[in-house]
Amino acid sequence: MFKQIELAYDFNALEPNIDAKTMEIHYGKHHATYTNNLNETLKNNAPEFLEKPIEEILKNINIEIKKGEFFSLLGPSGCGKTTLLRMIAGFIRPDKGSISINGEVIDHLNPNERNVNTVFQNYALFPNMTVFENVAFPLKIKKVAKEEIEKEVLKYLELVGLQEHKDKMPSSLSGGQKQRVSIARALISKPDVLLLDEPLSALDAKLRQKLLIELDNIHDEVGITFVFVTHDQEEALSVSDRIAVMNKGEVLQIGTPNEIYEMPANGFVADFIGETNFIEGKVTEVYDKYGYAENDEIGRFKIELDKPVKVGDNVKLTLRPEKIKVDTEPRYTDNDNYKVIKGTVDEVIYTGFQSKLFIKVDGVNRIINVYDQHREFLTDEELFEWKEKVYFYWHYEDAYLVEVN
Repeated sequence: MFKQIELAYDFNALEPNIDAKTMEIHYGKHHATYTNNLNETLKNNAPEFLEKPIEEILKNINIEIKKGEFFSLLGPSGCGKTTLLRMIAGFIRPDKGSISINGEVIDHLNPNERNVNTVFQNYALFPNMTVFENVAFPLKIKKVAKEEIEKEVLKYLELVGLQEHKDKMPSSLSGGQKQRVSIARALISKPDVLLLDEPLSALDAKLRQKLLIELDNIHDEVGITFVFVTHDQEEALSVSDRIAVMNKGEVLQIGTPNEIYEMPANGFVADFIGETNFIEGKVTEVYDKYGYAENDEIGRFKIELDKPVKVGDNVKLTLRPEKIKVDTEPRYTDNDNYKVIKGTVDEVIYTGFQSKLFIKVDGVNRIINVYDQHREFLTDEELFEWKEKVYFYWHYEDAYLVEVN
């Protein structure tokens, strides 16, 4: 459980040597050959750098992560997600609040005293050790018996599918294989929590997708808590039990992938998680579970009251492109539950399973993004074309109210 963490530290000063320093904090000075090039000041005085107050980076963080959960910290670069991860690991200390795991406060513990391991985005493998030796290293530091080490290393190499590569050096491995070695090494000491700091960002798209599935399977197999940092929305939505969306040092929303996508807490979350159209207007009528708003671009439209509103309020709704239907003929024109708008296809992006349509609303300078799913076999003649006149429509319950002012 991690909750109420606030801090005021600038970590940028350590960035050039963070991986070597991290390894030293984790494993001590036994790997001197790996850290010979480490700046002596950082080696001897890292705590002074780590504790130098500069500015408030995280604000009013209060998160509880369930045991065994795959929990993602998602947000744009610079939002504070990696800083929060490093606080859990012990590389940065909070100036207020506390961090606890299984009910035990760990703020006072050094990184190597916490039962927490970290997987880094650039692997942090020992280049002078084989795959087997890299994975075995945490157990050797703990002076585990040789027979037990061999048994455990082979077990975790099998878990990540690298048992046949145990005698290879890191330099002969692909990026995906290196990351799997890093994961096996982090898991072998059976931590309470595994921290993953954008572990897939250095990989190409296909390999990233493959390793993401493997990572999810590994989590299911070992059953420990994973805290996964990413700026990639698809990654977070694909594997997470729950997601915390962050921006400018604050947690804006915590929820399941479906909750985050379908019911975003505000406009930022809606825009950051996938693509969307924002529909704004002024409320003109309010009833029990629905109301009406209007604007100069699309006129009067029905809204579901996902939040309390009153007549005169300005509202913003998020409308996902896949919720909108397109046709060459008008539909539901006499059904108040649908908003039907005439427009012209301004641009078409064909992606195989769907076409992304950018439709200009007739009479105004407004573009609506629509995903036209190709559920059936289509010829070129059946696809929507540039400058084609169309009607698009949505059911009022498919637009979610995100902001009221």
